[in-house]
Amino acid sequence: MQKLPALGLVLVLNGAGAATQTLDCGRLLDVKAGVWRERVSVLVEDKLIKSVTPMAPGAGHVDLSAYSCMPGFIDMHVHLTGETQKQVDALRDTLTQNPADLAYRSIAYAQRTLMAGFTTVRDLGASDGLNVSLKRAIAAGTIVGPRMFTSGKSIATTGGHADPTNNLSQRLSRALGNPGPEEGVVNSAEEARQAVRARYKEGADLIKVTATGGVLSQARNGQNAQYTEDELRAVISTAKDYGFRVAAHAHGAEGVKRALRAGIDSIEHGTLMDDEAIALFKKTGAWYVPTIAAGRYVADKAKEADYYSPLVRPKAAAIGPLIQATLGRAYKAGVKIAFGTDAGVFPHGENAKEFAYMVEAGMPPLAAIRAATLGAAELLDQSPRLGSVEPGFAADIVAVSGDPLRDITILQQVKFVMKDGVVYKKP
Repeated sequence: MQKLPALGLVLVLNGAGAATQTLDCGRLLDVKAGVWRERVSVLVEDKLIKSVTPMAPGAGHVDLSAYSCMPGFIDMHVHLTGETQKQVDALRDTLTQNPADLAYRSIAYAQRTLMAGFTTVRDLGASDGLNVSLKRAIAAGTIVGPRMFTSGKSIATTGGHADPTNNLSQRLSRALGNPGPEEGVVNSAEEARQAVRARYKEGADLIKVTATGGVLSQARNGQNAQYTEDELRAVISTAKDYGFRVAAHAHGAEGVKRALRAGIDSIEHGTLMDDEAIALFKKTGAWYVPTIAAGRYVADKAKEADYYSPLVRPKAAAIGPLIQATLGRAYKAGVKIAFGTDAGVFPHGENAKEFAYMVEAGMPPLAAIRAATLGAAELLDQSPRLGSVEPGFAADIVAVSGDPLRDITILQQVKFVMKDGVVYKKP
């Protein structure tokens, strides 16, 4: 497991909060033009990039002349308030841990993610408002982590993926009662509207629905459609009233297509999408967020007899290995791709493995990097300030040794990380 930097080290690297810094980059990837700019200096002032000019080394400059610089990466699908565990440990924690215990753990997950070069993330689901509180703590500078956009609690149907009472004993279910829209569980279009408004009240930035069954939920089916199209339209139309985009977890083809017809902004996983679904992506302009890393991880863990429960293991074995090939088909067809990993399903800080999996699936390295910069920023509605190194943009910059356009695995070894003009890691 990656060793985390002490907070004191972070403060030292920050240069005591210096407002103006200059980074001297051996090369800088212009993600828009798709070319390297050799030997450039990036002037950073008050959290923003002020200029990008030919290198003129000077006193006090941050020397990255031996490194390749790029925009900070954006992961569009993470769960920073939890991490993969054996079933017995997960059950124990469910019975013994308080929300505060989980919140303290998430501090390390957020740090690991930032140190891996991911300066922005979209967190798609947590209970007890944990991801909203984590976002606020990072934004306030209380703890170290990536810039966060959060969905609050995922919205599910009764018994669906993200219903927190799945597979409980009858006695415990009766004691807890049926969760409703406030807890993110709905059974009608009207309740779907209520759930969206509850997320607004909660402090979310976007909405996530679980349009099909899921792999890790304690339920038998991992792919069945779990919303009517009318319910999905109610979620999406209400979300638009509040300025929210909507992401849909979906594995099965029917659930993917219902969400696309209803006007969804992004499909997460999309494992079993068929040609009709791909055509709907093209027609609606929706984005696809593949999460291959999670699929690969759960497929591997399904081979361990005691890692997942008997309900989860066959789903992980069947669904997990398919996502990579689905991405290949979608990319070839011209579907818009945004980078996302589902980190938390696998250990945080290993997000950059997704780049290599995307390239294996048929995406050129530059396309994979653009998915984690320009594409992700567009889906976040942050194109004017994130995803590129140019004047006026947030000073989010990472650097690696070597050329990731020749060897994409280099991105798993980030040497330098700056977010909002603060240096958190350097060679």
